[in-house]
Amino acid sequence: MKMARDLTPWIGIAGLLLVWQAAVSLADIPEYALPSPLSVACGLYELAVSGRLVRAVVASLFRVTWGYYLAAALAIPLGMCMARNRGISRALNPLIQFLRPISPLAWIPLSLIWFGIGDKPAIFLIFLSCFFPMVVFTMSGVLSIRQTFTRVGENFGLSRVEKYTKIILPAALPEIVTGLRITLGTAWLVIVAAEMIAVKSGLGYLIIDARNSLRMDYVVAGMIVIGAIGIGLDLLMQRLERLPQVIWKRRER
Repeated sequence: MKMARDLTPWIGIAGLLLVWQAAVSLADIPEYALPSPLSVACGLYELAVSGRLVRAVVASLFRVTWGYYLAAALAIPLGMCMARNRGISRALNPLIQFLRPISPLAWIPLSLIWFGIGDKPAIFLIFLSCFFPMVVFTMSGVLSIRQTFTRVGENFGLSRVEKYTKIILPAALPEIVTGLRITLGTAWLVIVAAEMIAVKSGLGYLIIDARNSLRMDYVVAGMIVIGAIGIGLDLLMQRLERLPQVIWKRRER
């Protein structure tokens, strides 16, 4: 039974490969329009052996990591402060709600003027794609805390810092971690699009360069790598989502 569950996800992948190969063979689709699975596998091998794939993956992950961590370092404290202070919330929340719906890709022209070509504009776009959702998720998590918890802290004479670190942050952590997981997926989407325009390295640039060279096998290979890394990042964040439960269980002991 366990083996059947382990094999189930691979059934869909195998079905996709069969349909893909059948479409290429039966419909007589040219390689430049849709390369066969074997051609893509060969292209993926060539990219890996040449080192281009590793360099592209490292460049993309580097930019995502910097933009993501910078956003988290600023958004989480700001979201907590806005949720606990009505004056700060009234001053900043309209601005955040105004900027939040603007696509990060709309900032590409300005980011190129401000930072030029290189890592900085891509990191800036990742920062924008993560910052505003993180603020909203953090505010939601803090506002959902029962007032009883904070009053208990006040009765025990906890300082403001202790109240944030021992009561507010642990109670809001599940909502914050959910926001971190969602924003990481968004960041991975944005970096690929940004690299097609704002930089000359990374997976996005690899795909656009392969398209210009009419190497569609490289294009599809890059898409597969993007999907595989996205799955890996999401699995990592799923484990992080279980962290608050582990912390509470240890506290109960």
